[in-house]
Amino acid sequence: MSSMPLASSGVNFTAITISVGIIFVIGATIAIAVASYFRLQRHRADAVAMAAYRKLAEDAVANQQELRSQLEKLTESVRAVEKLMRDVG
Repeated sequence: MSSMPLASSGVNFTAITISVGIIFVIGATIAIAVASYFRLQRHRADAVAMAAYRKLAEDAVANQQELRSQLEKLTESVRAVEKLMRDVG
């Protein structure tokens, strides 16, 4: 009986191949879905970080403009004091 052909042993290789193929496709689909989910989460975290940096930049610009206006006022005061000292001296 050991000389019998493999096909007559009752093993259906087509059914095994289709079953393994279906399992492989389902596993690959799950892996792609999980990878896409984590990529989306990373993108969301990057977007939140960029929004925070954008707000920080806007605040820095506003503070810089405020400092420039204060510096202009201080410069005018120093000029007035210098003029007064020249007039007195």
